Amino acid sequence: MKIAARAAAGIAALALAVTVAHPQPAGAAPDADPSASATAPTPPPTPTSPTAPPPDGPATANPSDTTEHTVPMGGWDRPYLLHVPPGRGDGERLPLIVALHGGLNDPQYVREQSGLDAIADAEGYAVAYPKGLLGTWNAGACCWFARWAGVDDVAFLDRLIDTLVEQGVADRRRVFLTGFSNGGGMAYRYACERSGRVAGVAVVSGALAVGCTPDRPISVLAFHGTWDPSVPYFGGGNLDADVKFPFLPVRLLMEFWRWLGGLSALSWPLPDAPDGCVGTSPGPVRVALCTIQRGGHEWPSFASGLIASFFEERPSLPAS
Repeated sequence: MKIAARAAAGIAALALAVTVAHPQPAGAAPDADPSASATAPTPPPTPTSPTAPPPDGPATANPSDTTEHTVPMGGWDRPYLLHVPPGRGDGERLPLIVALHGGLNDPQYVREQSGLDAIADAEGYAVAYPKGLLGTWNAGACCWFARWAGVDDVAFLDRLIDTLVEQGVADRRRVFLTGFSNGGGMAYRYACERSGRVAGVAVVSGALAVGCTPDRPISVLAFHGTWDPSVPYFGGGNLDADVKFPFLPVRLLMEFWRWLGGLSALSWPLPDAPDGCVGTSPGPVRVALCTIQRGGHEWPSFASGLIASFFEERPSLPAS
């Protein structure tokens, strides 16, 4: 049976067919600052597909620094930070990690939160830190403002990745996504809709908020605390302030990813990882979960190193 057909059946069983609405928001996103205003300002233009010419020139002029760039999306120049390790050789294409910030955060926040620059320098990755609309990503049923405005963040990530490939920075066959909270949900959404472009995904305190029918199995590493108040480990609550659909239990979500690939049970301890990190049996496609007992809505100190190791073990995508 084709993966898409199996996934559709699995989603029905797991109640993942979430109806994505776009009403005006009535409250804060799951990972939002409770003190933030709930009044939505007028957003910039949000085209549904990238049609603009190439962006602001090569992103490799100063490879030892983290530099600021933009991707034109119609009338909206969308910003991102790019970190390229100083040891990169001339013309060398690197594996790329796209790191997505949490709700009401920004690229600099997740850069400092994750410490991925140091990991990239040690392991030879480029890291792109894009910025969502008013600090949010349209991950499906979460999160406003991006969801309410109908922002096509999948198209934005398409253009960002294509730009870095065209500039000779990134290896198209080794593109990985990671994200925190709302950014983790966006990483899941991109993997669901662009499975042929993603070699692996790692999500911290995030939730799947969209119906998911990928064309191929996905390698997924997740980190989640049992005391997370924003994305409940055991499920429940609402995906967004005005979306009355509960978060799936984390273990049920991981069972979906495992089932999608026809993988073994999550019973293999991960090497060089704390207790509570288990995965399917080693192989090209692997699903793993690190459960942090009494952990909250946070990026664990060990997560970034384990993410790099997990990505390193994933095979490259087939040549296009």
